[in-house]
Amino acid sequence: MSEETSVFRFKRFEVVNRRSAMKVNTDGVLLGAAMTIKGTEKSLLDIGTGTGTIALMAAQRLSDARASFSITGIDIDPDSAAEAAENFSRSPWSDCLEAINVSLDSFKPVRKQAAARQHTTQEGAQDGIQEGAQDESGIFDLIFSNPPYYSGELKAPDERRCNARHSESLSWADITDFASRHLKKDGRLALVLPADQRNAVTRYAAAAGLYLFRAIMVRTVPRKMPKRAILEFSRTLTRNPVEESLSIQEAGTWTPTYRSLLSDFLINL
Repeated sequence: MSEETSVFRFKRFEVVNRRSAMKVNTDGVLLGAAMTIKGTEKSLLDIGTGTGTIALMAAQRLSDARASFSITGIDIDPDSAAEAAENFSRSPWSDCLEAINVSLDSFKPVRKQAAARQHTTQEGAQDGIQEGAQDESGIFDLIFSNPPYYSGELKAPDERRCNARHSESLSWADITDFASRHLKKDGRLALVLPADQRNAVTRYAAAAGLYLFRAIMVRTVPRKMPKRAILEFSRTLTRNPVEESLSIQEAGTWTPTYRSLLSDFLINL
């Protein structure tokens, strides 16, 4: 999709794609479709929500499971949080989604009832997320993120887009540490990252008490090395994590696995 395109249409919702520092992208769409959704999740968190696409995909999947749920999307960029809030309000699941303009460091999660009213809250005026007693014992059933992944490279002139892409603004280590503190006992963390970061992330997460239980290695075509890794962690030590492989294209067309994974979301599959 070109940078000039302002609306990305999925089968059951639309994403305004105008102001967010991070546009709709393949990594996020793959995470939204592939991460484990059991249908029993009540409280979910999207860290670095951008346009809110992954949160919306999770909402669609939970709605299909007839679940009662609340999804919070946070983003340090004001325009991204505002655009996510707009996209949430236009969706069929507006009562279950909220967008908050806040950094991960400043975010103070509280236990909330499912199907919370959608709204956006500005950092420094966070009354909307302070309702109820704060609970450090575990709040979220699922935390997911498509975090920035460039590090140690020259940054582009657009600071907002830089921050969305560079890990200095939000590292997978920050996300993992947060998840280790705020996931419920049976909660899960799902990330999409460059494939070459898999081992480092897995070791770091294990030291924080989160263990890899599923990995999907994503290739652009079957014969190439994996480009991305979708990694899922839980508090339960798994000796033999599930290993999956996904190729996006073969012989100039979408692979059957890719089509099947995204058939509920993308219009032209």
